[in-house]
Amino acid sequence: MEKFIPYEKLSKKKKKELNAKRRKTWDISPVTRRPPNPKAYNRKKARKRDPEDFPDALSFFI
Repeated sequence: MEKFIPYEKLSKKKKKELNAKRRKTWDISPVTRRPPNPKAYNRKKARKRDPEDFPDALSFFI
């Protein structure tokens, strides 16, 4: 029989194992259910370019 140790006094490693074991029973991960932060910088949004906004370079020389 294992000795009872309060959650607050467990080591980081033991807490991580215990949390992982509890998390397996969840149907949906709460981490994936959070909405994106509108104030955060979004690299994917910054990389998207509309081709109509940037005409071909050759059109300036003709």
